[in-house]
Amino acid sequence: MQVTMAVAKVPKFGLTESGDSVELVERPRGGVTGILADGQQHGPPAKRLSQLVVAKAMHLVADGVRDGAVARGVHDYLYAVRNGKVTTELVLLSADTRTRTLVVTRNTHVPVLIRRADGSILRLDEPVEPIGMRETLRPVIAEIPLETGLAALACTDGVLSAGRRYGREWPVERLEELLRAADPDDMQALADRVLAEAMALDEGRPADDMSVLVVGVGDAGGDRIRRMSVTMKW
Repeated sequence: MQVTMAVAKVPKFGLTESGDSVELVERPRGGVTGILADGQQHGPPAKRLSQLVVAKAMHLVADGVRDGAVARGVHDYLYAVRNGKVTTELVLLSADTRTRTLVVTRNTHVPVLIRRADGSILRLDEPVEPIGMRETLRPVIAEIPLETGLAALACTDGVLSAGRRYGREWPVERLEELLRAADPDDMQALADRVLAEAMALDEGRPADDMSVLVVGVGDAGGDRIRRMSVTMKW
């Protein structure tokens, strides 16, 4: 099998810094984890907050800590250093090659969508609080077997709420439709498509920071080369 992760993101209109942060990190026992954090508010303060959260999560994942403990550890850290005065929405998507599962760890109100190999859609939307505010907090965790054709989509609330300022609705069913049609070997196309549609609903002026993180499982290619690419514009 071949696992592909991709990201597309854009800041709120009029700002140069997005309050969302996304990073990918290799798991020491095999696999890769995508970390998506949406910092409270907008601009540089939110960016510093989300980067603080993502950096701590990356460190814990790289140390071999399990994802549920990562989320709790990051929450404890944020609560301690910011005195329970700020919140961050956090999602971890892990393709764990040791357990051969996709592990989804959520502390966000935004659903994570999973397309199974048979084309059916699983909507992970169990209520859960963002990290940072209460002393005791747990994430919601789901594990799905890795199989060819599996795909997952996580995004921040700027994507989910796109168009509302213009009285438009973008139902979760549309995201499910895009996920269902996605090629697991070309996840960047899915991330770009979701972001483009969300921006169009906001008439090209995003009302909030928008970030999309997607994962796909396809057939393995003929080589064992691992590739990563990053494109930034400012």
